[in-house]
Amino acid sequence: MSGHSKWNNIKRKKEASDSAKGAVFTKMAKLIAIAVKQGGPDPDGNSKLKDVIAKAKAANMPNDNIKRAIQKAAGAGEGDDYEEIQYEGYGPGGIAIMVRALTNNRNRTAADIRHIFSKHGGQLGVDGSVAFLFEEKGVILISREDYEDEDKVMEDALEAGATDFIAEDEYYEVDTGADEYYEVKDALEAKGYEFIDASLGPVAITSNKVDDPAICESLEKMLDMMEENEDIQEVYHNWDN
Repeated sequence: MSGHSKWNNIKRKKEASDSAKGAVFTKMAKLIAIAVKQGGPDPDGNSKLKDVIAKAKAANMPNDNIKRAIQKAAGAGEGDDYEEIQYEGYGPGGIAIMVRALTNNRNRTAADIRHIFSKHGGQLGVDGSVAFLFEEKGVILISREDYEDEDKVMEDALEAGATDFIAEDEYYEVDTGADEYYEVKDALEAKGYEFIDASLGPVAITSNKVDDPAICESLEKMLDMMEENEDIQEVYHNWDN
């Protein structure tokens, strides 16, 4: 289930320690800088920036911090030195992991990510080593608490062009094709929906269950360490946790 790991990642951000939250806010500021550089400071005309703002809010980043990051990026050319890099590898238990980073020092970031993999019993791989286990698609998460009428949300999602709709205890998951993502998201926003998270990226084709508690603990520690690294923006995996 594509939204399950995303929901757990969101909860991990919300429950992070103060030091980890600081790293999350720094990551969000980088993403805001890149989005502003690419499409301008107005989220109404910049879908990528709108997505980043939604992620920042889901991670409990204060509105004042978000506004300052946008203003700084708009006025100072922030984001000029960053490049996006993707890393692939296997974590403990054979869990496939894809890491997206924003960095101004490729060597530092590669060394840090390699260290995180090896420290927890994983191995950093080459390009393509796990990418075939993922597919590019859109995933939108909507709070069930905010929108209690499941039938209405499903109807609106499918009418907007969603390929699948899944209702969980705490959220609804709206899946889209890669090409239809922005069309579906814009249609739902036009109907007044606000999202817990909305993103276009790699989603595991099948999930991998891990029963060994020790391996689960190593995976949790690995993901937490990645969360605390300021260069790592997103982590995608096929662990059914």
